[in-house]
Formats: sequence, C-alpha cells, structure tokens
Amino acid sequence: MTELKRQISVVTDSSCDLPPQLLTRFKIAVVPLLVHFGHESYLDGELSAEAFWSKTAAVGSVPQTSRPSVQAFDEVFEGLVTRGKQVLCITLTGKHTSTIESAYLAAQRFGEAVQVFDSQSLSLGMGFQVLEAAQASERGRSMDEIVAMLEGLRSRVHALVVLDTLEYVRRGGRAQALVGVINRMSRLLNVKAIVNFVEGRVQLLGVARSFRRGVERVLDTVESLAPVEHLAVMHTQNVEAAEGLADRLAESLDFPRDRILVGETGSVVASHAGAGAVGVFAVSRRPGEGHSR
Repeated sequence: MTELKRQISVVTDSSCDLPPQLLTRFKIAVVPLLVHFGHESYLDGELSAEAFWSKTAAVGSVPQTSRPSVQAFDEVFEGLVTRGKQVLCITLTGKHTSTIESAYLAAQRFGEAVQVFDSQSLSLGMGFQVLEAAQASERGRSMDEIVAMLEGLRSRVHALVVLDTLEYVRRGGRAQALVGVINRMSRLLNVKAIVNFVEGRVQLLGVARSFRRGVERVLDTVESLAPVEHLAVMHTQNVEAAEGLADRLAESLDFPRDRILVGETGSVVASHAGAGAVGVFAVSRRPGEGHSR
C-alpha cells in the first residue's frame, strides 16, 4: 500500500505499550502522557524502566501522572491533517483518565478530519486496537469501516491484572470505587488483588492469598475465553513471572508462543500498578470463528 493510498493516520497515547518497531512499521503517532515525581516531570517514555524504578525508590513516594495537553494533540493532528490525512486517535480509557478530553478538545479544530475513539482499555488492551486500526488503514479501509471494526474489537478485549501491591492503586486516585475494598483488603496478610476492565472501568475480579494463586486465577479466566486471536503478557519488574505465564498460556490455549507479546509496561501504567504486577491482555475471537494457529 503506497503512502498516497494511505489516507488515514492512526494516533494514540503513550500508555498503549506497543513495541517501537510496530509503531514505526505502521507509522503510528504517539502523544505522551506525563509522569511526576514531586516537582520533576517527565514525558512517558523519557525514562527507561530502570530509571523510572530507581527514581521511584529514591523519591520514596508513588509517582503521579497527568494527561497530555490539548496542544500536544493539536500539534500532532495539525501535522497530519496539513499533509492531507484523516486522523483516527485511539486513547486510554476515558473512565479513569481525562486524556480523551484533551484529544477531543484538540480534534474540534479539525472538524471531520479527526475522529477520537475511546479504547476502554489500557496497555496492550488498547495497543491491539491501535494495531488493528493501523493495519486496516494500510489495507485502504475507510474511517467508518475502521471505527465499526474497532467497536466490535473493543467488546472482545479482556485485560486481567494481578497486583503484587495495593499501595499504588490506593494512592493513585484513579479507581475510587475500589479504594474502600482495597483498604479492607490491605489489612489482610499478603492478599493480592486481581482486577479487570469492564466497559473501560477497572473492577475487582477477585483476591488471592498469594501471587501464585492470583496468576492461576488469571490463567483459568483466560482459558475460558478461548479461542483467542491476540495475546500479550505485560509486567512491572516481574519478567520471570510474565515469561512463565506466557509459556503456560501458549501451551494451555494451543497458541503460538512467538505470537504472545511479552514486555514491561511504561511509566504511566507502572505508576498505578506498582512493582511486581503481571497482566494478560487477550482478544477473543468473533462468535462463530474457530481456533486456528
């Protein structure tokens, strides 16, 4: 597909966690959120994972995050629209962040040339939607066709996360509905929370007395979604657990291991999940589709 035929450009925010090579391959533009350590602020992606956790330990407090400015989205949109592109901007769930508000406000200046879509997810739950949209654009699909595809895809995205610590969720302030439950849970010894996303809102799926049991619960839940068409395992400073879970998912779901993305999430998601978390992002197949390798 030549550049002249590629009329729709996909824009997203930095919490999508797609590998840089995929962002480059499909010409996906990324608008970064911000991470704050007291009076110091960094663009998401500016710090490596090692630098982020070192600074978190040095500061001794939970980092705060904030949305991109309207101007940050505006600059990206303008650069694409002036080149004759339509723009589809896919953002982090609007239920827990105002990132989508910045995108909407920036989009108003460009009329029908820019559309904004709420992924109702985060990390690779959003990333898979971004990737599918970019691939559809490369195939020459229209904006209406891509948005319709995304609406169906979004309903089949599942995000399940085992939290090794509850402190970051409690102090991050993005999931107020869970705070009361978390406060009660934190009084119990070694309780691990398992959360998922329902229509863009984080919910408590269950609790486990150990991290290992939490992972087992996630594994069982993902197995119940089979067959799946996309799988990813993301983590925060827990690569061994993530790789092990990916191995088990490949075996139990008869899913190609080399098609399971495994990686460490960026600074924004890490700021709310805390160290030691492991999450599975799965896209179930459309109803009526069988399993194929």
